[in-house]
Amino acid sequence: MVGGGLGDVEETLAAGRRLAAAGWTVRIYRRPGHPFPREVDGPWDWPVPLERVDHLARRGPAALTITPAWGVSAAPGRSGAMGRPGPWADEAAEVERVYGHDSTLHISLEEFARTLPVAQENRERLREGGVPSRALSARLRASAAAGEEDRFRAAFERFRAFARDNVLHLFATFRRDPRFAVEFPAAVQTGPLWPGRYRPGKGSGRHARRREWVWYASPASAERIAPEVLRGLAAVRPTVRLLVRTPRPWTLPRTGPGVEVRDRPLPTNEWEARFRGADLRVVTGSRTLLEAIEVGGPFLYFNGVLGHGPATRRHRPEKIVAWLEAERTRLPSDLRRDLADFARGRRVRAVVRRAAERTGGWARFPTGAPPSGFRPPFEDGGRLIEEVARAFARHPKEAPALLARVRAGSNP
Repeated sequence: MVGGGLGDVEETLAAGRRLAAAGWTVRIYRRPGHPFPREVDGPWDWPVPLERVDHLARRGPAALTITPAWGVSAAPGRSGAMGRPGPWADEAAEVERVYGHDSTLHISLEEFARTLPVAQENRERLREGGVPSRALSARLRASAAAGEEDRFRAAFERFRAFARDNVLHLFATFRRDPRFAVEFPAAVQTGPLWPGRYRPGKGSGRHARRREWVWYASPASAERIAPEVLRGLAAVRPTVRLLVRTPRPWTLPRTGPGVEVRDRPLPTNEWEARFRGADLRVVTGSRTLLEAIEVGGPFLYFNGVLGHGPATRRHRPEKIVAWLEAERTRLPSDLRRDLADFARGRRVRAVVRRAAERTGGWARFPTGAPPSGFRPPFEDGGRLIEEVARAFARHPKEAPALLARVRAGSNP
């Protein structure tokens, strides 16, 4: 895992499921003597069919790999600080040894919606690091004068391995940022890589609605707002049940009237059924956010908070910020305020009650993907991956040339 949650693994497998559905042979490769990281081995919704292999033999003219943040997880060792190889570096090197550099194309799935220009990235670094609002402008000027933005830009290019001519860095987001494109031309922005579990025709929570909420409570600070969530639901009639799914030990009372806490992995089919059938979903990170959008219906978003009292601040809010911006023309003002405040851990009880009772704008929650401004096939990360795979199959010795076309914005 590159980030703090399970989304890195799930996004990689979503790409694998998309390729498997398109007819490609999908394998997961780990060299002998290299055990799987504990959190990677499952349970997961693996691509079907899937081969697990521990030795490589050339079975075709080219190979395409899918990796979360290739520069972090699969790049070879480098000289200098933080230069150790990624945990999948040996496997990536072996693929290139067997197939050759120009016949290997690595697709790197970068962090969702983190397409911030350097100045804005620097602002977020300082804000989340605890610099108060009143001091932020002066601190930003000092940071720029000290060359910190230039150092960040150089480090980002280095540790994301932008110089590699056979690594396609995909930055999925809701809306393309032209400033980020200018500053990092090697980064390819796309629309979301959708989970594919809740597409039209697979059932919808809007038609299977019942009085249950589901909450993927991944952030450690989820327990800070949990009492207010419960108080908000307690005021609603008829009663709303709550399923809390958490990957960490839950220290608050584990059970209560209509509350179920699950801190062990849930079978995929059980979680999907309850997620699909929920009246509302409380989500976090990027993958459950995309799942909530895909299934349709109302959701709340909480990715955690840092600090206490006046110093309380959101943790990595760019996903919900990007969605709110992309949906600005379809969101009623009261609904926008509720979503933004809940993400900050504010007005939690009131927002929960308004959401449960469908007050005001909650009765007009937007459905479907927001408008993105991407042109085909860049509007859908999964579609772009499929197109790249097909183009590479036609020209299996031209990975650098294919990569150059895609970086330039051309259709593969």
